Amino acid sequence: MSNPSVSKRVLTASLVGSAIEWFDFFLYGTVAALVFNQLYFPTGDESLSTMLAFASFALSFFVRPFGGIVFSHIGDKIGRKKTLVATLALMGGATVLMGLLPTYQAIGIAAPILMVMLRIIQGLGIGGEWGGSMLLAVEYAPPEKRGFFGSVPQMGIPIGLLLATLALTVMTMLPEEDFMAWGWRVPFIASAFLVIFGLWIRKGIDETPDFKKNKEEGTVVRVPLFETFKTHKKEVLIAVGAKFAETAPFYIMSTFVVYYATTRLSLSTTQVLNAVTIAMVVTIFLIPFMGALSDKIGRKRVYIGSTVLMMLYAFPYFWILEQDTFLSVVVATVIGLGIVWAPITAVLGTMFSEIFKSNVRYTGVTLGYQIGAALAGGTAPLIATYLLTQFDQSYRSIAIYMILTGVVSLIAISFVNTSSNRMTGSNDN
Repeated sequence: MSNPSVSKRVLTASLVGSAIEWFDFFLYGTVAALVFNQLYFPTGDESLSTMLAFASFALSFFVRPFGGIVFSHIGDKIGRKKTLVATLALMGGATVLMGLLPTYQAIGIAAPILMVMLRIIQGLGIGGEWGGSMLLAVEYAPPEKRGFFGSVPQMGIPIGLLLATLALTVMTMLPEEDFMAWGWRVPFIASAFLVIFGLWIRKGIDETPDFKKNKEEGTVVRVPLFETFKTHKKEVLIAVGAKFAETAPFYIMSTFVVYYATTRLSLSTTQVLNAVTIAMVVTIFLIPFMGALSDKIGRKRVYIGSTVLMMLYAFPYFWILEQDTFLSVVVATVIGLGIVWAPITAVLGTMFSEIFKSNVRYTGVTLGYQIGAALAGGTAPLIATYLLTQFDQSYRSIAIYMILTGVVSLIAISFVNTSSNRMTGSNDN
């Protein structure tokens, strides 16, 4: 892309929209462990209520592939830009309504039912969002900077989590009764302003060069989903497997840790949220650096190295946490998210984009990413909580689970052929 102003505008649109979507998404995950288990899923058993809250968190991950199918069809057939506007509006609307929803005490069983429905809507929106944000950046990128450009929308993940954590950290400074009564609702309702800003940013961009080329050459396929399964089954399976090591450890170290450190250990909610906040700041700066590094040494090398490191860190992560101090939770989380996880997520999207043809790329990357997220991401806090209850509150089974997700991803990534790249101008995945 030769025009610097276009470059900045595209990267801004990709990053801002991605950050807002993930802010909405993570807000639910964090509040699920603090509030929803009490206000929307009360059972009289703390562990069971927490598992139900995490189950509602996991549910949207299984909805995400369906949202991905719908919106990726639009993205490959009608355009990336229109899809990104629709997903942001859908996600934002559901989040604001969550902040206005009466509790179980007020309306009974309707409260958890409506909450789950809104979570499903969130899942549909995020299902189509990620692929569009990624392709907006990657398809505008110069070949020699594709890794860097592809890492920019990935920065939206830690930025979204950072914003959600900061918002809740401020709210948890309120007296507990005020936080539980209304404080937790403020970030949900205030997200409306972020959504409006994101829609304004995205409406000012044009379609990607690759999609325009497909339209001009008449290569837009009638049903992208069918074409993807016909010609790219292997690539979809690679993407699904590669997603495991990126998503399961992330949700354990960013979402489940809030529950683990405040119940299994003696840390306060504010301390854990502060630790995650610090880790997210480190991660935001490391992701583009790792994306740029992949332009020099290759996406596959960066991914494999960081996945192996993640597996090696699974047990030490809990050993550090078990020191049960604020410093230990900060160190464990900064190393886990800021140093070990950042390279994996930095290269994931670009690597996915490079193994699919442009006329099914939105569908391919979305299916792989969202199915992988459904199988390993949303279920991670639920599985971790279950493992704790089944193995006498021991973290060892959770660490083994994290290692196994790495094994799945290493097997998947071994099938990526670095000599075949479906995006022109580069020969390295």
